[in-house]
Amino acid sequence: MAKKALIVWGGWDGHEPEQVAQIFKGILEAENVEVEVSSTLDTYADVEKLMTLDLIVPHWTMGEINNDYVQHISKAVQSGVGLAGCHGGMCDSFRNNVDWQFMTGGNWVAHPGNDGVEYTVQIKHSSSPLLEGINDFPICSEQYYLHVDPAVEVLATTRFPVVEGPHSYNKAVDMPVVWTKRWGFGRVFYCSLGHHADIVAMPEVTAIMRRGLLWAADGKERYSRLYADAGKKETYTGMADSQ
Repeated sequence: MAKKALIVWGGWDGHEPEQVAQIFKGILEAENVEVEVSSTLDTYADVEKLMTLDLIVPHWTMGEINNDYVQHISKAVQSGVGLAGCHGGMCDSFRNNVDWQFMTGGNWVAHPGNDGVEYTVQIKHSSSPLLEGINDFPICSEQYYLHVDPAVEVLATTRFPVVEGPHSYNKAVDMPVVWTKRWGFGRVFYCSLGHHADIVAMPEVTAIMRRGLLWAADGKERYSRLYADAGKKETYTGMADSQ
């Protein structure tokens, strides 16, 4: 049976949400995933429908969301539905909603130097094989400073500072760019790259997103099988990130 994904796009047009949503749709459909695309947050009103999905891909920059909708998404992800997205569509969404930030693993706070900053994305060696075979790569775009959940597993970073600013008076930091985390039984994946559709379309970024989307979508089936076999329906512990 084909997996099912929901992409919900909207918010600030500067992030080209519709174009990015179509890129994600193409990635998933090439992997035989059934994809529904919506441009309204009211799609999140039907919690029972969300529970039937394998993957939710939010791509909505800023704006406000009914907190009931956030709880519906949270319930679905806790049950095993994957959550995956990029840049402003996921971790610069609904800035006043801390429940959303807790679930997604971080939130955007700044892009020193604005657009056109040249920097390097550095792939990290970790317990997860998700980005194996992808090498460090240069990029010219906005470079994102984020406040990040310490529970995430960081798969790629970028070094700050690159441009001058008040943050430059601190020591250098390796800022997470790509991470995974758990939310109940669900897999959460985030990549901060993607200011415009052309960045998402870069071969390296497309490869990262493809792997992340599929990894998140695969969690529901895998965990239901593993927990059914083990007879463990009430615990979230004991599962390695690579599973």
